[in-house]
Amino acid sequence: MTEHQPFNSQQKLWKSFLIFLVPLIATNILQNLSGTVNTVFVGQMLGVHAIAAVSVFFPILFCLMAFVIGLSAGATVLVGQAWGAKNIEKVHSVVGSTLFMTLIGGSVIAFLGVFFAKYILLALGTNAEVLHLSIPYVQWMLAGSPLLFIYIIYTSILRGVGDSTTPLIASCMTIATGLIITPVLIAGKFGLPKLGIVGPAIATTVGFSIALIFLYVYLNRKNHPLRPDAALLRHIRYEPELSKIILRLGIPTGIQMVTTSVAGLVIVGLVNRYGADATAAYGAVNQVLNYIQFPALSIAIAASIFAAQAIGAGKSDLLNKVNRTALTMNILFTGTLVILAYLFSKYLMALFITDPRVVVLGQELLFIVLWSIIFFGASAIFSSIMRASGTVTVPMIINIAAILLIEVPCAYLFSERWGLKGIWHAYALAFVCLCLMQGLYYHLVWKKKTVQALI
Repeated sequence: MTEHQPFNSQQKLWKSFLIFLVPLIATNILQNLSGTVNTVFVGQMLGVHAIAAVSVFFPILFCLMAFVIGLSAGATVLVGQAWGAKNIEKVHSVVGSTLFMTLIGGSVIAFLGVFFAKYILLALGTNAEVLHLSIPYVQWMLAGSPLLFIYIIYTSILRGVGDSTTPLIASCMTIATGLIITPVLIAGKFGLPKLGIVGPAIATTVGFSIALIFLYVYLNRKNHPLRPDAALLRHIRYEPELSKIILRLGIPTGIQMVTTSVAGLVIVGLVNRYGADATAAYGAVNQVLNYIQFPALSIAIAASIFAAQAIGAGKSDLLNKVNRTALTMNILFTGTLVILAYLFSKYLMALFITDPRVVVLGQELLFIVLWSIIFFGASAIFSSIMRASGTVTVPMIINIAAILLIEVPCAYLFSERWGLKGIWHAYALAFVCLCLMQGLYYHLVWKKKTVQALI
């Protein structure tokens, strides 16, 4: 169910799914690579203290991203349903209402961030040696956050109408801009002032500005259904009923992200007990797992959008077809990556670690958890399809329960018995249990409900 025609056969669904999925996976991978390259620039050109100053912003950014990703998740479901119903006026209403909340929220965050950055950083326990670097970096990043939020929201909404190619082009533009401008602003080349630590922050804001200008021009020239013309812009206003539905769908996603982050910090603290080698191996394994999870998460996003469009079109009978297609693709795509990671684990670890002993340790940890990513992907698909119908609370509770009642306590228990490896056994167990719980709720409860469009 793409921007063009609804699917009416399994073969057409596979084709539509693949056409949508490939740009989405590419976008996720490129964005992750962009963050890695940006960190390299800062480390190589400004040193260790600069890396520390930038890293302090990560927990702040994650909380902000939890807000905006939650908002975009809710909006994307409603846009998908309205698009499936071929109701362009309703699509514009959802987009306008979401952009209004984004602009208000982003502006408040930018204002508070600029004036209270120092106090926020002190509350986070920022080291005095890097505080003078962190303050201007955080101020500039938060000042530009409204542009980042609008960019994320708009590209997410574009996917809601089946367009994953335009967000990929926009992402390439932001990444290319960052790669070119960041070193220039840090070092002050071509007659520009030497900006140092604020260079990457300004480059980020410039990149998103250029991408938004591109989207404005490109979508209007293409006569895209979501082009930001007068018909769409007049819908940027507060609509109480729509806003409530968007927040009801989005807040659980944000809560889930924050819970995952906090649990991650607890696990890192547990890993750190085993020394620097263990922490290094943990970081390297997570890097590899992130790239393997991208296809799984992308398939889940695609499943949610296709399901939302089917619900909007009044074709709830197609949801099982979407679910089967997504699960099969998860086995094929994610399964293939898992097999390749097993075969080339030594070389993957060597990309991040130089010490042969730590490489071997990283391999051992990777071997324990790799296979369970397939279960992680399946659980994400189940919850995404349920979210497309407006069922968000129970899947969120299941996800949080898997983290707080299985992953974290089992990491402590297993580590006492099997040491560092026990932590990774806990990860694998949590992923499997999460899949079983989401799958059981999906098949035994959710499928028996009458699915109706939310708008």
